Amino acid sequence: MIIVMQPQAAAEAIEQVVQYLHKAGLREHISVGAERVIIGAVGDERVLDARVLEQLPQVERAVRIVHDWRIISREAQPNDSVYVSFGVFLGQELLNLDIKRPENSAVAYLDPFYIPHSPYQAQTTISETQLSRQLVEQVASWHQQYKPVMVRVRDLRQLDDVLAAQADMIYVGGEWLESRVMQQEIGRLNVPVVVCKDKHHTLEQWLVAAERVAMHGNHQLILGEAGTLNIQAKQSYRLDIEAIAQAVKYTHLPVLANVTRLGYGVLSQAQLGQLAAVAGAKIVLQDA
Repeated sequence: MIIVMQPQAAAEAIEQVVQYLHKAGLREHISVGAERVIIGAVGDERVLDARVLEQLPQVERAVRIVHDWRIISREAQPNDSVYVSFGVFLGQELLNLDIKRPENSAVAYLDPFYIPHSPYQAQTTISETQLSRQLVEQVASWHQQYKPVMVRVRDLRQLDDVLAAQADMIYVGGEWLESRVMQQEIGRLNVPVVVCKDKHHTLEQWLVAAERVAMHGNHQLILGEAGTLNIQAKQSYRLDIEAIAQAVKYTHLPVLANVTRLGYGVLSQAQLGQLAAVAGAKIVLQDA
């Protein structure tokens, strides 16, 4: 069960809920967001009565949830989450982001720390210190044009530099989905974060990872889908339409579909973006 407190609930009201849980033999997990506190009841929830909890001061609602994702669930918040960054609404209307032509997009996407997979492809000779300095300049340039910036982090050590550059959003690739250290670090931030799954992750792994981030306090989360395993050898990845639809059904978080490495088969990136939007994605990232 989770207990959702009213916005800006007083510490005394939160403590009263905690004491109620203790008397019932349960423990609490408190997640402090930017606007409200969500308290998770840990233990045998069958002894709790949601109606009694909702009578406590400044309790908005108490919800019994059977999933392992609770804070991000539809039961916890029936309405879609919408975040505002530099005047751009994330999660409201469909946003098509073009990596190659960011000037035509509502949000500029930057991937300054990208390293080619093959060791025989051209590698950058610029140090990470120089890359970080360039990133500061790029973000500042886009901010002068009143455009928010999303930056992809490929290593936990890059996080401080990205924050120092005043990036507005952070994109964390699927390779970091199950890293508890990364979950903890991005959970402490107060900026929107894309939590992307990798090709082998299940829906449950994806949503539980996002839940762990939310438990650390950051509720400004976007679920990222960048492709799942495909049975065709020539096309290693395919867009996981079903996962997008399920994420929209079970959570209140906006979904980003990254189709940049998917549009090389029968369907183009534009067509895949349309399919993602039909499934419920609110942000589509493409480069073609």
